[in-house]
Amino acid sequence: MIAFAYVMIFFFLNPDIVKRPQQDLTAKDIVEKADDNMRGKTSQANITIKIIRPTWSREMNMKAWSKGDDYSMILVKSPPKEKGTVFLKRVKEVWNWIPSIERNIKLPPSMMSQSWMGTDFTNDDLVKEASSVVDYTHKHLGKETITGKECYKIEMIPKPSAAIVWEKVIVWIDIKDFLQLKAEFYDEDGELVNIMNSGAVKEMGGRKITSKIEMIPVDKEGNSTWIIYNNIVFDEEIDDNFFTTRNMKQLK
Repeated sequence: MIAFAYVMIFFFLNPDIVKRPQQDLTAKDIVEKADDNMRGKTSQANITIKIIRPTWSREMNMKAWSKGDDYSMILVKSPPKEKGTVFLKRVKEVWNWIPSIERNIKLPPSMMSQSWMGTDFTNDDLVKEASSVVDYTHKHLGKETITGKECYKIEMIPKPSAAIVWEKVIVWIDIKDFLQLKAEFYDEDGELVNIMNSGAVKEMGGRKITSKIEMIPVDKEGNSTWIIYNNIVFDEEIDDNFFTTRNMKQLK
């Protein structure tokens, strides 16, 4: 899923794409540009997650690091009960450090579709085991206007080899800035399950991003989860050795 959700949900332009006229961009090119916009070569972000339910709400604060498609790390800073919990993606492996039991658990692909820490995002949304570029086929569905912005509408179908729970994902990407503004997630019966809306466009880290992302489960009225980027830095060097299971236990 595209988030993320960690959520998500990326603009470091591919030189081969830039050389071609915009009208010649394939659906895959467009998704890649949107994905790169929020990722860059590397990123370091301070994020707030708000879980909203009909009778209660709660917040979590996190620090997140990423490097290309292969590496990402998420450290939960608060609340106290979850503080120190860490998620690591290293190529195709996903690990979870649980400080309360001092254990590092390798998450199997079957857990990628499960809720991430009680939110409406999945583990895959936040940790991004699946690639929105590599693990899907892409098809233009035309153009539509979302929140006053003309967008490419693109259908994404998981490849048979990809361990992805969704039957299809439809995304809307702004044709001017290549910002993903909306996504819909459909199950194997073709039923709409989740809607993800992105907005609050801001200049952060030297580039324009959507700083707020909302995930809404369509069959749970009053439920939603927000990802809010408080700040983000792009393209500062991060060594591959930062993204190790040993380092998960040392993050603070």
